[in-house]
Amino acid sequence: MMDLEAQIQLLIDNAPQDGMTPQLMVSIAPVLIAIAQRLKHHQYFILENSDHDWVLTTLSNRANPGIEKQVIYAFPTIQDVSLISDAGRDPLMLPASMYVTHLLFQLVAVKPLHSIVFVETPGIITNTVEVRRSELETLIGQQLQKFRRSRKVPPHIA
Repeated sequence: MMDLEAQIQLLIDNAPQDGMTPQLMVSIAPVLIAIAQRLKHHQYFILENSDHDWVLTTLSNRANPGIEKQVIYAFPTIQDVSLISDAGRDPLMLPASMYVTHLLFQLVAVKPLHSIVFVETPGIITNTVEVRRSELETLIGQQLQKFRRSRKVPPHIA
């Protein structure tokens, strides 16, 4: 099992080596780790289609059916994937294992995605933690502002 620090190092190592992205990864790492520490598992299973795109689930608000959001479910075990709908029986949907920090990082990148619903207890679909993209974006934005302030950029550089 890869610990959170090692997962972050893997994200940094796999970032485009453009002189900026690895530094950005380092700067947002505390946010990813802080949220990952609220979750019970270091690795989850998600559903992907045959093109390796995440399978999004549309949830409707019971009180206001016009309000919908796109989520993905992240499961603690591969067996738990079959707990929702007919996910485990559709041959075009495949479970994929992902590190929790990588899921959180991708949450910001997958634009139609509202949140990731982490199923925390194997076999029990009702024990979940929802991490919203808006919450993550806010925390990352605050972290990046600190990062920019801490870097001493000469005033004459445009």
